[in-house]
Amino acid sequence: MEKYTKHTNVAALMNRANVDTDQIIAKQFLKKVERTGFGQHLFHDWCYLEDGTPNPKFELNNPAFDGARVLVVGDNFGCGSSREHAPWAIEDYGFNTIISTSYADIFYNNCFKNGILPIVVDAPTLKALMTEIEENPGVAFTVDLENQAVTTPKGTQVAFEIDGFRKTNLLSGLDDIGLTLKHTDKISEYETTHKERFPWLWAS
Repeated sequence: MEKYTKHTNVAALMNRANVDTDQIIAKQFLKKVERTGFGQHLFHDWCYLEDGTPNPKFELNNPAFDGARVLVVGDNFGCGSSREHAPWAIEDYGFNTIISTSYADIFYNNCFKNGILPIVVDAPTLKALMTEIEENPGVAFTVDLENQAVTTPKGTQVAFEIDGFRKTNLLSGLDDIGLTLKHTDKISEYETTHKERFPWLWAS
């Protein structure tokens, strides 16, 4: 998992509430266990017309949002099933930050495990951020995880809360596997001792 660093990038607006994980990544694309390759299917049913061509009315197909890393969305984002493929698709598409008033608990937790920062703001703040994007599509927001702040070109500064453990893991680029690998010496020590005490468990 890549380290999360301070960045200034285009903020894309998708003003929709209750976007569930089946809309984020539809079930027909859940055929792999690797984390890569899902970005092309993000919001597939909205992104493409029946003939497979891009839907010009879908928000993220706006050329002004090309290369966006910040996704600003409506309430209750990531609801529905617990599929981890949803944050995989979001990350693979290019987003590393989501801003909303609320998230489904499982989706929220999965974001941190996949290098995505889900920021929670209040309703007036979300409305102000959405308005700024609507008035200037392609506007770039600065996200500073170290200082827990989002800054916009208008000078709006949004402070956000985040659990200290999760913050450290994002800044260090540590997912669950990375955290485990920090203790390889202790794991090796345990395995050695275990083999000596219970050799029959290790017999081939």
